[in-house]
Amino acid sequence: MKNAPFLRAALFTAIFAVAVAIGYFILRPSGELPVYHPSQLDPRLVDAAVRDVRGEHRIKPFHLIDQNGDSTFLSTVQGKVLLADFFFTSCGTICPKMSTQMQRVQEAFKEDDRVMLLSHSVTPETDSVPVLHAYAQKFGVDHRRWRLLTGDRKQIYDLARTSYFAAVDEGDGGPDDFVHTENFVLVDPQGRLRGFYDGTKAKEADRAMEDMRKLLKEMGR
Repeated sequence: MKNAPFLRAALFTAIFAVAVAIGYFILRPSGELPVYHPSQLDPRLVDAAVRDVRGEHRIKPFHLIDQNGDSTFLSTVQGKVLLADFFFTSCGTICPKMSTQMQRVQEAFKEDDRVMLLSHSVTPETDSVPVLHAYAQKFGVDHRRWRLLTGDRKQIYDLARTSYFAAVDEGDGGPDDFVHTENFVLVDPQGRLRGFYDGTKAKEADRAMEDMRKLLKEMGR
């Protein structure tokens, strides 16, 4: 059979690839967090434009404004362990619960400058710097450790859907679009996704903090 050598080679390649993948998970240090890529996630969380992308995924560059009126870029927080969410100050349902849990995370890492929390407003047209500043005071936000971000609406919605994969809905970031998600997303110092959590629940926030400590240990190694 003329094609037999090619079939054997293809089969060997497939078996080798599976063996490498299994070997990675077996030999990966105990407790090490997975690195998430778009093709591995629930398709509902991943924008159609990047749903089939394989291999390394990193957070996109961005330029937003924080509660003190300071510019925050990806380069501002690069090299840190990040915990990100999406909220709006007038929300009376899940957002106060999320901010309460973020406050707990901030307290746990208040003296560790390797950590940064990023809360992105999904209503930036109303969440101005003064509004964010007042919200920050309400929740005891420490600017050194936690940034409440506003800016270009389309950029924020694109970050939610194609960088952090935090929202299950689709949209274009326009006036009729809206993101409302309880997800906390953990990002490592290389900008890679390492965990997803329900930010309204204390147990999930505890799990996020445990995973953050694991990443900090990775940094130490």
